[in-house]
Amino acid sequence: MNKPILKNGPVVIGAADFFARSRARLGFDVPPGLYDPNIIPASGDPGTDKMLEIIAREQPVRPAAVLIAVVDHPEPTILLTQRSAHLNDHAGQIAFPGGKIDATDASPLDAALREAEEEVGLSRDFVEPLGYLDLYGTAFGFRILPTVAKVRPGFSLSINHSEVDDAFEVPLSFLMNPVNHQVHSKEFRGTPRSYYAMPFAERYIWGATAGMLRVLYERIYSS
Repeated sequence: MNKPILKNGPVVIGAADFFARSRARLGFDVPPGLYDPNIIPASGDPGTDKMLEIIAREQPVRPAAVLIAVVDHPEPTILLTQRSAHLNDHAGQIAFPGGKIDATDASPLDAALREAEEEVGLSRDFVEPLGYLDLYGTAFGFRILPTVAKVRPGFSLSINHSEVDDAFEVPLSFLMNPVNHQVHSKEFRGTPRSYYAMPFAERYIWGATAGMLRVLYERIYSS
């Protein structure tokens, strides 16, 4: 594996500041690229952009939504899951609660809240949505629209083991510290592309989940 590439300096994470910045910088406009294959989500990496262009030509768009649930502890955390080992897609990987957007979902926000309830039993009564993050494309044709939300502590979870093996929290201060943002590379059909990894204890956070966390950092703290 490559050594971490350190970009930008560490940030001081306070719950009030994070939520205030999120409310100011995010909104609920749904990007047309969530459904339109002709609009390619920008990744900031030339190799990934090329991959997404190829995927858009070869596969149907798969709209999806996830919940970036930031728990309002004195030291805030983000709720993550470990996907069940028997799943066909991304088995055993670290993920946000979420999944594909169904025709019956009123919005991507509604899909993210529904999936969080179905996967880990997080009641939407504890969730205050703050806005959508940037659209994120993957090599499997998913177009993922993350909802950033403030979650009130005191909730109880009920794990749906047909989808998720575990749910756990990681300090926001760790995930928003770019010192912990490792940049690795792999090839897609002969073209190098980069991806992020954020190992935390025994959990290996990488790929789309780490990529969306990096986007969160850039939107909330980098500008």
